[in-house]
Amino acid sequence: RLLKEKVDVSLPVQSQSAKTGKIHPVSQVMDEISEIFGSLGYQIAEGPDIETEHYNFNALNIPESHPARQMHDTFYMPNKNSVNESLVLRTHTSPVQVRTMEKGEPPFKFISPGRTYRCDSDQTHTPMFHQIEGLVIGKDISFANLKSVLHEFVESFFERDVTLRFRPSYFPFTEPSAEVDILWDEEKWLEILGCGMVHPNVLSNAKIDPKIYSG
Repeated sequence: RLLKEKVDVSLPVQSQSAKTGKIHPVSQVMDEISEIFGSLGYQIAEGPDIETEHYNFNALNIPESHPARQMHDTFYMPNKNSVNESLVLRTHTSPVQVRTMEKGEPPFKFISPGRTYRCDSDQTHTPMFHQIEGLVIGKDISFANLKSVLHEFVESFFERDVTLRFRPSYFPFTEPSAEVDILWDEEKWLEILGCGMVHPNVLSNAKIDPKIYSG
């Protein structure tokens, strides 16, 4: 029976039955974005998916009254190392900003791609999704630098000329803050990202002097 059922592994693959796999669209987009920012001189920084409230909220200038802290937005879990501070599944990749800044000295220029989690589920949201956050810290960094980088990135990503629109917005960790839209069908705008200048309190929380550095 063994002789009858043996398989000759030296035979060529039967091409008609072979199926070639493809990269998942999310992985492809993450890789493409990372390559674009890599060509602009950005490093890649990573952080844990399970975060402390300090890094996920406090260090990013998010007040205790902010709705993002509520149970319906954040996955909380007990912290065996502290009775006063819960652990959370990170709600954004922004904690990587503070963790990376704490480990080194400015200037900084990096992106932090990764998974994020929120108690949100409908036709346009899932409890787990992906973000890529970019950070530049240095002397004399201005909003003009921010707009220039985003314009370069968006046109590289979509591989065509793109019209951007910056709308004033609010994020606790940036000031000023803006939402960015792209013109995609003559008169139709699509929001694609949020951005802003790093809030001085975030720099101070990472032991960086906001009177010398901006980002």
